[in-house]
Amino acid sequence: MKAALLVPRVTADPAANLARIERMAADAVLSGARLILLPEAVLTGLANNDDPIHDLPLGQPIPGPATDRLGAFTRRHGVWLGFGLLEREDDTLYDSAALLGPDGSIVLTYRRNQPQWHGKDADPTVYRQGSDIGVAQTPFGRVGFLLCGDLFDDGIVSRFRALRPDWLLFPFARSDQVRWDTEELPQYAQRVKLAQTPALMVNYIGDSSLPDDNSFGGAFFISAEGEVRARLPLGVEDSLIVELHGP
Repeated sequence: MKAALLVPRVTADPAANLARIERMAADAVLSGARLILLPEAVLTGLANNDDPIHDLPLGQPIPGPATDRLGAFTRRHGVWLGFGLLEREDDTLYDSAALLGPDGSIVLTYRRNQPQWHGKDADPTVYRQGSDIGVAQTPFGRVGFLLCGDLFDDGIVSRFRALRPDWLLFPFARSDQVRWDTEELPQYAQRVKLAQTPALMVNYIGDSSLPDDNSFGGAFFISAEGEVRARLPLGVEDSLIVELHGP
């Protein structure tokens, strides 16, 4: 089964971002992809600045407008789709991800357990973390999410590994391109090896309309042994198509 890791350019316009996602996902379907994976906070970018007045409107509930619209897409095309978003629940905000099934349903949700998606002085009554890690059974095996800094927390990785997943879906957002190839990609690969689970990793490209967001894109398929098996060049708005073999 083919998976498509989509690397969109994310702007300050969430409606335009969602339309771009749908266009890229439709192209991925034409390429034969049955699983589509998008980056962390792909509807808005990680545009939060620790000011609840600014940040709360960036979030959406789950279920909500984005899961409804993308669920209609998965139902129309009979595909699976995972994506990251800032999730709003009342007056709290989470860095979250959702996996939608081919019937349009929400199959799995995840709230980032590790807190570094916001500043250390952010109001803890607003900026929250999850505590659970789950997996979903799919035709291509057991899958689960981790988000960005989760991968560098030994306790989180240990709990994920104990669930015996077949695939790690890893939306992330990274902006230090200079260090990526020489230092950070090998570090991420070693962390995937610690998880003992092959990982599909995807990062968005931050548009100039997003203040202080230099996210550089890139998509990667890393084996359970920590080997980079496939990659999309940084800075390219495109998709990486990889073949998923059964567990």
